[in-house]
Amino acid sequence: MKLGRLGVWYSTDKLDGEQLAELAKTVENNGYSAFWYPESRGYESMSLGTYLLSKSEKLVIGSSIANIYARDPYTSRRALLSMNELYDNRFILGLGVSHVPMVEGLRGHHYDKPVTTMRAYLEALHKDLPTGADAPVVVAALGPKMLQLSAEKSMGAVPYNVTPRHTAMAAKTLGNRKILAVEQKVTLETDPVKARALGRKELSRYMVLPNYRNNWLRQGFSEADLSGGGSDKFIDAMCLWGDAATVKKGLRAHFDAGATHVCLQPVHVDGDFAARDAMLAALADT
Repeated sequence: MKLGRLGVWYSTDKLDGEQLAELAKTVENNGYSAFWYPESRGYESMSLGTYLLSKSEKLVIGSSIANIYARDPYTSRRALLSMNELYDNRFILGLGVSHVPMVEGLRGHHYDKPVTTMRAYLEALHKDLPTGADAPVVVAALGPKMLQLSAEKSMGAVPYNVTPRHTAMAAKTLGNRKILAVEQKVTLETDPVKARALGRKELSRYMVLPNYRNNWLRQGFSEADLSGGGSDKFIDAMCLWGDAATVKKGLRAHFDAGATHVCLQPVHVDGDFAARDAMLAALADT
């Protein structure tokens, strides 16, 4: 499996089957190497991954992330092997501990210590796996301990809502020959008021989650930056905006910091898929 330089991350719960198929084709036709999708309150991760594989030809499909509380390690292992057997080794299993509301509130499970729980899950997942530690599994890692675990027990990490400063730290922790696939929100909007409004709306659901807030504080943001919808400094870092050249410069900063793959997330007015697709076309040669 070859994971190229650029990928796309998109919130798939917004789309129906036909729209998902169209987006997969758009991503592939623009030359992106991978398409990453989340698991939240809508589509079940493995079902969706299989559908996206069926609607593409060469595109690597990655879960970013599949919630480890949603299925046991054996089921994840069988899904990983089945999908890659049936679709030419084009699936990467991205795993994460998710968040308390998604685990306890939605699923009724007990949310346990993240690193300990993930370690046990990865060890069980890799049991009797023919490809062992080289299986296409990556971890949603933010903090130093989870990043170290990613280096030890998987092919790498898929950090979300991070800055190049975090990317540099993650690259150092992971070391060479590991995947570091970083998500970055972007919008091709040159009006600062409109751009920041889009960014604040997109980030609002994440700003109440302790996992992200704690990591932003580690990255150097203050509590003041995270209050009132987010300071301009914070929003500008989380959602790159401007013309294509400006946004490309911001994306390249992650590569300069050590990312092996950047998955851009187009941020746009709800339902404006033409704007989304225009961004994908404009940024494909970053």
